[in-house]
Amino acid sequence: MDIEEDIRSLQLDSAAEENNGVVNPGDARPEEVEVVDKMEEVKHKEVSAVEDAESQQETEGNNKRHLNVVFIGHVDAGKSTTGGQILFLSGQVDDRTIQKYEKEAKDKSRESWYMAYIMDTNEEERIKGKTVEVGRAHFETETTRFTILDAPGHKSYVPNMISGASQADIGVLVISARKGEFETGFEKGGQTREHVMLAKTLGVTKLLLVVNKMDDHTVNWSKERYDEIESKMTPFLKASGYNVKKDVQFLPISGLMGLNMKTRVDKSLCPWWNGPCLFEALDRIEITPRDPNGPFRMPIIDKFKDMGTVVMGKVESGSVREGDSLFVMPNKAQVKVLAIYCDDNRVRHAGPGENLRIRLSGIEEEDILSGFVLSSVAKPVAAVTEFIAQLQILELLDNAIFTAGYKAVLHIHAVVEECEIVELLHQIDLKTKKPMKKKVLFVKNGAIVVCRIQVNNSICIEKFADFAQLGRFTLRTEGKTVAVGKVTELPTVSSSA
Repeated sequence: MDIEEDIRSLQLDSAAEENNGVVNPGDARPEEVEVVDKMEEVKHKEVSAVEDAESQQETEGNNKRHLNVVFIGHVDAGKSTTGGQILFLSGQVDDRTIQKYEKEAKDKSRESWYMAYIMDTNEEERIKGKTVEVGRAHFETETTRFTILDAPGHKSYVPNMISGASQADIGVLVISARKGEFETGFEKGGQTREHVMLAKTLGVTKLLLVVNKMDDHTVNWSKERYDEIESKMTPFLKASGYNVKKDVQFLPISGLMGLNMKTRVDKSLCPWWNGPCLFEALDRIEITPRDPNGPFRMPIIDKFKDMGTVVMGKVESGSVREGDSLFVMPNKAQVKVLAIYCDDNRVRHAGPGENLRIRLSGIEEEDILSGFVLSSVAKPVAAVTEFIAQLQILELLDNAIFTAGYKAVLHIHAVVEECEIVELLHQIDLKTKKPMKKKVLFVKNGAIVVCRIQVNNSICIEKFADFAQLGRFTLRTEGKTVAVGKVTELPTVSSSA
C-alpha cells in the first residue's frame, strides 16, 4: 500500500506543478474519490501528452522528404532484382525470407531470380520471370523516404508501366551491360527507347542510368563496355528532352551481387569508378518542391472496400487532413476524409508527393473509377470531354497519317480513355517554335501540332502550365506510343459548371 500512496502523492505533486504550483485546497483532501478523480485527470493529461508526442513524431517522421522511384528498362535488364537488392540492403527483408526465395527459385531452376521475388510477388510473374503489375515497396536512406515502383519492362505491359511512371518523381533506368542484351533493349522495338520517352512525358525529370550486370562474365566491370553504353545512350537521352549534364547520372552496379549499391564498389574490382554508389546518388537528387498550400489534387489509381471506401493515389498538390470535406471529380460527389494512411502508418495529415490510402465516407466503392480525382471543394479540378493540346508525333503505325478523325487511347495520369482528334489547329515550326501560317490537314512523324481532342466520358485534367502531372499525356495505338503531348487549353464552360 505504501508504494501506491507514494505514487499517488507523486501524481498529485506533478498535477500541482502542472497547475503552476497552485494546489487547490480541495485537491489535498484524502478522500479516495478525490484521489481517483485526480488520478483520472493525471491519466488524461498523460494521454494527451502521449498524443502530442505521437503527433510530434508523426510530423517528425514526415520530415524526411518522400520520393517515388520508378524502375524502368527493357525486359530482363534486372529491374526487379535491383529493387529486391535495395530492400535487402536497407534492411527491409530478412535473411530467412531471402533463403526461402532462393530455395523457390532453385526449385524452378531459375537461381538468379531469387532477388526479383522480393518485388515480383505473384505466381505468374515468378514463373515467367517477368514483372506484370507495378510492384511497390518502401525503403529509407539518411535523408529520404523512398517508394520503389517496379514497372514492367515487357511491351505488352506498357500501360501498367505508364501508371507506374505517372506517379514517379525520379526514374532509375536499368540497362543490362551483358553482351547482346543492351543491344536488344536499345534497338528499334526494344523497350529501353520507349520507356525513356514515356518517362520524360510522364514527368520523370531526373534519371539515374544504372548499368547493371557489370559482374557478368562477358563484361567483368569493363570500362570500355560502360563507356560504349554511355556514349550510345547520351545522344538518345538528349533527343528525348533530357539535359544529360544536369538531369541524368550514369553509374555501374551489379544488382544480383549488390555491388556499388549501398557502399561504393571495391577498387580491386572496378579501379576506374570514382563516382557515388546508388544510395548516395538517390540521396543527392534534387527535385523541385511541390506546393503544400495549393488546391488539393490526388488522382485515384485504385480503390477497395475496407470498413468504408478506401482510395489510393499520390498527392500532386495541396495537403489533406482527417475530417476534410473533398470532392471526388468528375462526379462532384462530396466526401469526408475518415482516415489517412501513408506507407501503412496512420497519419493525421499529409502533404504533396506522398502515396496515400484515404478512407472516405459519402461514396460507394463502385462509384469510383481509376482516374477520378480527389480534389478540394473550393477549387475543384476541371472535368471535360474536350480539350486543346500540343502534341509531338513520335512514330505512327506503318503508313498511317495523323489527321482529324484519328483515334487512339489517351493515357493521362491514371486515366485511360479512347479519344479522337477532332481538328488540327496549326503546326508548330520546329526551328522557330512558332505556329505556321499554313492551314494544316495532316502531319507525319516528328511533327509538333496543336489540335483539339475529344473523349467519350468526362475526364479530370488540368492545363499543363497549372499542374504538369495532370496535364501531360501519351497517345497509344495498338500497343505502341504514337504521340506525347500536353494540355494547353480547357473549354471555359465545363470548368465553371
